[in-house]
Amino acid sequence: MGTWFASDSGLTRRMVVTMFLLGLLYVAFVGVLIALGVRALTVLVLAGGLLLVQYFLSDRIALFAMHGREVSPQEAPELHGLIDRLCALADMPKPRVAIADSDVPNAFATGRNQKRAVVCVTTGILRRLEPQELEGVLAHELSHVAHRDVAVMTIASFLGIVAGLMTRFALYAGFGGRRDNGQGGVPVGLIIMFVSLVVYAVSFLLTRALSRYRELAADRAGALLTQRPSALASALTKVTGDMARIPTTDLREAAPFNAFYFAPALARGETLANLFSTHPPLERRLELLASISKQLGRG
Repeated sequence: MGTWFASDSGLTRRMVVTMFLLGLLYVAFVGVLIALGVRALTVLVLAGGLLLVQYFLSDRIALFAMHGREVSPQEAPELHGLIDRLCALADMPKPRVAIADSDVPNAFATGRNQKRAVVCVTTGILRRLEPQELEGVLAHELSHVAHRDVAVMTIASFLGIVAGLMTRFALYAGFGGRRDNGQGGVPVGLIIMFVSLVVYAVSFLLTRALSRYRELAADRAGALLTQRPSALASALTKVTGDMARIPTTDLREAAPFNAFYFAPALARGETLANLFSTHPPLERRLELLASISKQLGRG
């Protein structure tokens, strides 16, 4: 089903190339396993099962993990009103609406399609943002729903799951099964573990790059939908700045869900976490929104 969310040809090309490279990596990985004589069917079935669970139950899992609960229009009239308006502008079905009781200022959207989608905001972000800023955040999240980003990222993560399972399989197998008829050749298990680690690392980096592209695309689409990129920029600045005031223990508890969040929950000084972040740097996002403001001739 189409919506009025704007697309970005440049970002779309980069996402397509990244997905192609992931697919190419997957084919090469399976080819290596077959060449080594590995019966990877069990691993592939297990990984496929995990993928299906994640794909079909992503909305329930995310809400449960983040302690979110669905709220009615009577319970949160202002939040529902903002989402009603944005869905009307975007010509898309209204997702379920939820609130998570957390002081970490954030929001996320999940669900494999528009019918199963849910948009959740934390009590922390509701307390901190003005209505126009919150509208920008919600437009960003609804863009993820419209573009089926949860489904895309779930599929993209499949190769990493397979590689991770193959690494564990090789470890538990004890590096057995030498080549050259057992006459001192290289252990097949060691080869499998090495190849799996390399594939996992490359797929991890490609998936992170894809995630950053999709965040930029959601920023752009949300800003153009509301026609107020400065409101989204203000929300980004405020949320990121307030994140530094959140206790580090709370940020570390929230960090495993960064791929879902509007802005990553990172403790200050975590340069490695920033390097492999699921989100672009704040400066890059603000530059994009500033350029959109110039195109529109206003903020």
